[in-house]
Amino acid sequence: MIVWDLVVVGAGPAGLSAAHAAARAGVSTLVVERAVHPRYKTCGGGLIGTSLAAVQDRIEVPAHDRVDRVTFTRDGRREFTRRNGSPVVTMVRREEFDDRLRAAAVAAGAQLRERVAVRAIEQDPEGVRLRLADGTTIAARAVIGADGSSGVTGRHVGVRYRQVDLGLELEIPVPPVEQERWRGRLLLDWGAMPGSYAWVFPKGDRLTVGVIAARGAGEGTRDYLRQFVDRLGLTGLPAEHDSGHLTRCRAEDSPLRNGRVLVVGDAAGLLEPWSREGISFALRSGELAGAAVAGGDLAGYERAVAERLLPEMRAGFRLLDVFTRRPDVFHALLATPPGWRMFVQFCQGRASFDEMLRRRPIRTALAVLDRLSHPSRQATTAHPGS
Repeated sequence: MIVWDLVVVGAGPAGLSAAHAAARAGVSTLVVERAVHPRYKTCGGGLIGTSLAAVQDRIEVPAHDRVDRVTFTRDGRREFTRRNGSPVVTMVRREEFDDRLRAAAVAAGAQLRERVAVRAIEQDPEGVRLRLADGTTIAARAVIGADGSSGVTGRHVGVRYRQVDLGLELEIPVPPVEQERWRGRLLLDWGAMPGSYAWVFPKGDRLTVGVIAARGAGEGTRDYLRQFVDRLGLTGLPAEHDSGHLTRCRAEDSPLRNGRVLVVGDAAGLLEPWSREGISFALRSGELAGAAVAGGDLAGYERAVAERLLPEMRAGFRLLDVFTRRPDVFHALLATPPGWRMFVQFCQGRASFDEMLRRRPIRTALAVLDRLSHPSRQATTAHPGS
């Protein structure tokens, strides 16, 4: 039986980034994937600057729009639009983006087997065995799991989640008048349900329209999407794709590795908690894991994630807390020049939320919001003897 140095389970951005990094370093690498590229993936498809930087030496990004204007609304009201002098977000269709990443990984030396489903994982000190749906087995010295938050690798590692959200999405082909209306502009609507928001992402002759909210309010989330589409004047246009998915964000102490099995991207619960942006975390965590395997230091992956990615997630949870409690204030802040500049800096990858939240003015503003949201806490602080 062939024993691969590395088997990657899942051929999305995280898995293909891991495969590319490992194969380029000379590691014998096999990627197994249940589907066949190119395949549709429920995803807004907005690439922030951090994602663009991660792939700039690997692929030419198949952009369908580059957005320089953002319209913000609060549950359909209080609309305002801001414009930047350069693109803020780049729009891609995931079937094309992922297929470019696949080609890059294969060109680096990785092998890919599609229509392969992993059913179980067994490991000992010498290596890992993957049992497939057809009854065969693949052996590897290390495995990187990139098969999503409900995949077998996350269960094997024991990933635990702090936050689970339900996202619903429509991919709608639109006529030329709608294409022109949305060209170069996206819309973000802060919803009525705590922590929820909706979006319109333009992609040439189609729009990606979606909503996301905490799991457990399924009917309310579906109603939000229906009302949102109606407000946009898109009701009646048939959707090419109508899909939903759960996004799962890891708990702070959730494991990233079990022996010789590492998890990356969604399989590890790595994403930005407020925006639920996951592509940049998938690309970066995959590359870190592939490099760790190539360097023979699997524990180094855990250290790298703790140093480079987890501070951003902590800041995202902080922002989500503020957004959930004070969405109107959050909306108003984005209308100010400093708020818009922060939004642009994040989207262009020039500053992370962690870096922003360490700035004194931001810390002061968050402290004020905390006091406004928790007046009893302020009273307790002011009168410790009462």
